[in-house]
Amino acid sequence: MNLPNKLTIGRIITAIIILVMLMVPWYNLGIEFPSFVIAGKIVVDLKYIIAGVLFIAAALTDFLDGHIARSRNLVTDFGKVMDAIADKVLVNGLLIMLAYDGFINICIPVIIITRDVFVDAFKMASGNKGKVVAASFTGKAKTMCMMIGMALTMFYNLPFELIGINVGYALIIIATILSVVSGVEYYFNTKDSFTQK
Repeated sequence: MNLPNKLTIGRIITAIIILVMLMVPWYNLGIEFPSFVIAGKIVVDLKYIIAGVLFIAAALTDFLDGHIARSRNLVTDFGKVMDAIADKVLVNGLLIMLAYDGFINICIPVIIITRDVFVDAFKMASGNKGKVVAASFTGKAKTMCMMIGMALTMFYNLPFELIGINVGYALIIIATILSVVSGVEYYFNTKDSFTQK
């Protein structure tokens, strides 16, 4: 297994650790994560700070494994499949947890996951006809906004929260809008693959 694939597997493991840490009702097991009050009004749960650090590390490997694979000609079918799985587990799983804990509206993960299902279907239909559609600028901008927005949200939108501007949530909303736009772009770029007889 080459280095990019190892990084991808590491990202999947990290994503699972994050989700387990946020899903498990630790208080029922007698384990309490400490909370801190910042500026006398912002209650910060250490559990989400740890999850935020792990998320940033995982997000960096997302960029790193792709860069290494392309620059060293180490792109493999295994890597392509596992990279897509890693992204879905990390981002979609965490979006569900953020919605469950009240950080974001439940509509956001529903929209993102629904869009991903359609885009994956478009990619599959396109791939069956031998056509590969490269990621668009809109898709890349969506990913950047989503990663930064989710990281800020897990860090309780600090330091922006101190001035009352929820930058993290705004970036997640922008990413959600861009995800729909990029999904429409995928449709128009691949529709010939499933409309031709």
